[in-house]
Amino acid sequence: MSKIPPGLLPEGLRDRLPPEAEAAARLLHSIMDSVASYGYERVSPPLAEFEEGLIGQLKSDGAQDLLRIIDPVSRRTLALRPDITAQVGRIAATRMAGRARPLRLAYGGDVLKLRATQLRPERQLLQAGAELIGSDSVAAASELLSMAVDALGDAGVTDITVDLTLPDLVPTLAAGPFPLDADLVETVRAELDEKDAGAITALGADSYLPLIHAAGPLDMAMERMRAIDAGGALQSRLDGIAEIAGKLNGRATITLDPTERHGFEYQSWLGFSLFGSGISGELGRGGSYTICHSDGTEEAAMGFSLYLDPLVDAGLGVKERKRLFVPLGTDIDLSSRLRSEGWRTVAALSNDDTAEALDCTHQITNGAPEPL
Repeated sequence: MSKIPPGLLPEGLRDRLPPEAEAAARLLHSIMDSVASYGYERVSPPLAEFEEGLIGQLKSDGAQDLLRIIDPVSRRTLALRPDITAQVGRIAATRMAGRARPLRLAYGGDVLKLRATQLRPERQLLQAGAELIGSDSVAAASELLSMAVDALGDAGVTDITVDLTLPDLVPTLAAGPFPLDADLVETVRAELDEKDAGAITALGADSYLPLIHAAGPLDMAMERMRAIDAGGALQSRLDGIAEIAGKLNGRATITLDPTERHGFEYQSWLGFSLFGSGISGELGRGGSYTICHSDGTEEAAMGFSLYLDPLVDAGLGVKERKRLFVPLGTDIDLSSRLRSEGWRTVAALSNDDTAEALDCTHQITNGAPEPL
């Protein structure tokens, strides 16, 4: 086997260098402060857990996205987390099961995917988010979405768009006003997601066709959704969406795609994706779901996850550089005072050190900072 060249990293992993590494830390701190202002308390799950337990938490095909290792201590298989949301659910259902509901928790840290995607070639991602355990009401959704929009805005994202979806809409209609055979429900959901009107007609599900044309800006989508005669089955959902949109109060553009389900397979009545101006792809997503307790009961919850890497790549979180060169013999008290004023001092360790060589922007001249 050939020797791995120095500095070569596994595919999908990378080093964050200055100033991006500091920008990522600053963005994470900003988002954590933003969600904390809403009363969410931070938890910090481990990077790895027993494979069996983590698979049980994921409740999805996420088990196929686990990077596994053998623990030399327990001799059991461990899995590195591909997502933190499930771990927060475990904490809420076990160590914090006795805490009053609704329980508000926040998190931030790295996750590791087994495989990358075409849009995001990185496998290690910095994830942050918040979970509201014990409620999936309209009020809970309004709080979560307001908080997500605020957190992105505080991080420097502009022109935020919230794309709403109703993940369990088809099963709800199939069990009521638009009946479908049980073996057709998933097929119809998939064809609606693809917006394939011909396939839906071929399945004998013409009553679902208006849902395809109800996707778009919220006002238009809501008008078309309310025009669908579903015997009142849609009214409470649409009223809830209208209330959520009102609480956002113009802070974001809102769109609705009622049958979007990719990535929302395990959300219940509401899902959402978040986008920002000039940044490609999703910045985050969330919605309503359930967590499972040891006695088999399900508890309602809502939450969102934000991925910070696209924000860093877009240049957000970078602070103006103020590196001040401090020559040998400079008074210690002067250096201390300048640091307290926000300067980053770079002290010379020998007479050969220069401000230019140490990548400084300023130097001390006559006891005061001067630009180079």
